[in-house]
Amino acid sequence: RGCSRSTRVLFHEYSIKAAILIQRWYRRYVARLEMRRRYTWNIFQSIEYAGEQDQLQLSSFFSFMLDNFTHMNGNGPDLISHLLDSVVDPLTEEVRQLKYEQIVVPESYCGPRLSFPLSVTDTNALLSAFKEEQTLHGKYVLQLLYETKKFLKQMPNIIYLSTSYAKEITICGDLHGRLDDLLLIFYKNGLPSAENPYIFNGDFVDRGKKSTEIIIILFAFLLLYPDHMHLNRGNHEDHIMNLRYGFTREVMQKYKTHGREMLQLLQDVFSLLPLATVIDNKVLIVHGGISDKIDLDFLSTVERHKVKSALRLPKRSVDHLNVHANVRSSSRQSGRTSRASRRRKKHITKQGSCSSSSSSSSSSSSVCSPRVSSRNTSRRPPPSPSLPSPTDVLQVPFLDSFVSLEPPEPPRDELERQQVVDILWSDPKNQSGCSPNSFRGGGCYFGPDVTQALLQKHGLCLLIRSHECKQEGYELCHNGQVITIFSASNYYEEGSNRGAYVKLGPELVPRFFQYQVSRSTRKLTLHQRVCVAEGSALRALKEKLYGHRSDLMAAFQQYDIDNTGRISTSEWTQVVESVLRLDLPWRTLRPRLARLGADGNVEYESCFEDISPGEPIPPVTPNLAETLYRYRTDLEIIFNIIDKDHSGQISIEEFRQTWKLFSSHLGVAVNDQTIDDMARSIDFNKDGSIDFNEFLEAFRVVHKLDVKEQQQG
Repeated sequence: RGCSRSTRVLFHEYSIKAAILIQRWYRRYVARLEMRRRYTWNIFQSIEYAGEQDQLQLSSFFSFMLDNFTHMNGNGPDLISHLLDSVVDPLTEEVRQLKYEQIVVPESYCGPRLSFPLSVTDTNALLSAFKEEQTLHGKYVLQLLYETKKFLKQMPNIIYLSTSYAKEITICGDLHGRLDDLLLIFYKNGLPSAENPYIFNGDFVDRGKKSTEIIIILFAFLLLYPDHMHLNRGNHEDHIMNLRYGFTREVMQKYKTHGREMLQLLQDVFSLLPLATVIDNKVLIVHGGISDKIDLDFLSTVERHKVKSALRLPKRSVDHLNVHANVRSSSRQSGRTSRASRRRKKHITKQGSCSSSSSSSSSSSSVCSPRVSSRNTSRRPPPSPSLPSPTDVLQVPFLDSFVSLEPPEPPRDELERQQVVDILWSDPKNQSGCSPNSFRGGGCYFGPDVTQALLQKHGLCLLIRSHECKQEGYELCHNGQVITIFSASNYYEEGSNRGAYVKLGPELVPRFFQYQVSRSTRKLTLHQRVCVAEGSALRALKEKLYGHRSDLMAAFQQYDIDNTGRISTSEWTQVVESVLRLDLPWRTLRPRLARLGADGNVEYESCFEDISPGEPIPPVTPNLAETLYRYRTDLEIIFNIIDKDHSGQISIEEFRQTWKLFSSHLGVAVNDQTIDDMARSIDFNKDGSIDFNEFLEAFRVVHKLDVKEQQQG
């Protein structure tokens, strides 16, 4: 009996020790998974924001060229003016309406047929058709956009709502072309109606494949329930953003006959969307955020329809830019003269800088803040001169000294545009103050003090915004005064994040509802979901590394004096960050990107082993091919601008124009002979036209692991 008691005690002790060991192992296992999940998230977000910044820089280049050059390499700005400047519609409202009504719908068309004004039957027909993968005929899309434009013209910049007329109001964030998310929201929360009002807070389009279906549904419910369905503008309701992120291509592919006219109508519709919504005079809802310059009274007077694109910089004349250039030039000349005279007098004094600078931490945002690497070759310099900020103080030479002059008050249209940019592009930060949003390249970072000041000024208690993907679909910050709501689940990758919406009742206490559209992720374990997302993020990151291979190798070799092929881990992380500037935990990521040698140093060329180029066109040199890998999206955007009918085919002369724009934007020297050789080599059927999509396909990188899996499959 005594022996059995001691055995039980011993067994109990072993059980406790085993449980403790298992618990420790599990906690470490979960911690490692969480670490991988977080750096995967950081990779996705950093690459997303870097892409937005590239788009802003490209738009800045286009705007500057259009405003300040009459000719560029023999080609006028007409190449892009039809895109950047709004089209003047020569037709009257009555004629346009009649034109749409006369479009013939063939009897073979089996989709929904709309009649205006819309009824509940029409919206139900649309939902059923889109669930069955049907496409709405172009006639009805044009009529819908036309009616939406007429309605939005009557709307103010800021919509004021009251919960006293409804039990609760539902606020949804970014959808980004994810129709399944919208349908799931309607399934869980009910369709829009007088008893179930909705606010959709911008970014309906781009990235996803069902953007046209989403705007058709939202605009239909807007016309059906104008007092109970509300749409705020997002930064992707912008025709220039749509070029990079897929909406333009989607419209032209689905509506080849009427697509171009739809895009022109959408420019007007997007620019007429309200900028903000206020509930019960207490809750402000905007897409991006605020800045220390935002004033709701001023915002309500902005002529929002003039801001077709927040990326389109306000026009500045050449004379205006030349004035500043001459000031800087004369300052430098004056400096040289005064220094020479002082040397003759052997009297040395300190001289102030003559360049304009901003000493204010308060930020009026600017689109296209250049993201320049510490190495000149790692990032391209901004292609156009920086426009002076309203907070700049000009240092003007006067005799042997400098006189500080206050800059003139910015014109009204520039102040209006700055307000729109801040509303659409800004993000909150934990630190106090307001500073340029250098990570995205546009808008501001605003701190809790900026939030508190705006809420107090206008008697508000809460700011709801979207614009940022959150892993749980929502997030609170600034002591609960700012809510971020994001409604596109699986935004980066299957299982990467949940979507959410928030409901507000008369007490204005937010209630959050989460969901995740999932077909395959439900069957996966947590470990498998993390692995899938991590693999996708690492593939994207390796493509970034490969696109900057020359810059990285040059920087690696500066540390590798003995040409061993190895450098220390700290040197490797320093080089990668200085070239890519993605602000990632490179030391943590190193085992996934590069291997260590026997001496514990990083074999830096192993960064590029998992990726190989496709089969580039023979006349393209390796350096030019790498440039194409890196800036492939920019080149595609330029091509889409020139390809006015979006046919995918351009002439050899248009191909040359594309390259001239591309080389001007990047400062890449490509001679005419190289361009002609490339054009001839990809004109496969020798008909004088080029399939540009096939050309771009040659400059996709290939992941060797994916190739092996395909071969095994």
